[in-house]
Amino acid sequence: MSSAEIGVFGGSGFYSFLDDAEDVVVDTPYGPTSDRFVVGDVGGKRVAFMPRHGRTHSLPPHAIPYRANLWAMKELGVRRVIGPCASGSLSKELPPGTFVVCDQFVDRTSGRADTFYDGPVTTHVSAADPYCSELRQILLETGRSQGLDIRDGGTVVVIQGPRFSTRSESRWFSQMGWGVINMTAYPEGWLARELELCYANVSLITDYDVGLEDDPDVEPVSHESVVKVFTENNEKLRRLLFEAIPKIGPQPQDTCATALTGARF
Repeated sequence: MSSAEIGVFGGSGFYSFLDDAEDVVVDTPYGPTSDRFVVGDVGGKRVAFMPRHGRTHSLPPHAIPYRANLWAMKELGVRRVIGPCASGSLSKELPPGTFVVCDQFVDRTSGRADTFYDGPVTTHVSAADPYCSELRQILLETGRSQGLDIRDGGTVVVIQGPRFSTRSESRWFSQMGWGVINMTAYPEGWLARELELCYANVSLITDYDVGLEDDPDVEPVSHESVVKVFTENNEKLRRLLFEAIPKIGPQPQDTCATALTGARF
């Protein structure tokens, strides 16, 4: 089976530019993955791309097989993963078009299979700093060099979906100081940590969430504006990833790689 060093969750806009690309299917104890992997070269690095929603976007956020996807990444040899997400903004300070390299998450999902450790061995992995600091720094430095409006740190609150937030929920999230909202950042990043993989989230701000729309200084969201910003961001994200990936080295013995140390009774 083909192997890879780095994993990316993203659609065809990313992997259509790969050199020496091939489709790879990985069987897992957690059922099928969202789709086939595409494995190819980016700047001398072997990269595995997985469309988390499937190639035809047939999987809603709550139905994505997150455990299968992350397990398969590790089976391919991946040790470092980047997880971009289209997101809404909970703050006027994060306008559409902004990139946020999050450093914290808040889980507001329910019923998702979000651990590999159901027993019989009790395992408690620390979640204090859930994203890889080194991967975050590479993404930030690369984005800044490209002139992107890319922010260092922020909290992504992850909702269950497929419904969007009510205005009251959105205002509450904003009042709590959380900056970004989406439906896919959890448990994807957390499952990577449980497998001792490095993981970094990049949130692409496409719109202001509904709790901000009543603010006279905020332009109400429209489908047209979301699609426009998403398309523009997708191309910027591709450039960001294709420049950052060659800078990513082997996994160090960091917090990610040693997540299970002292985690078991």
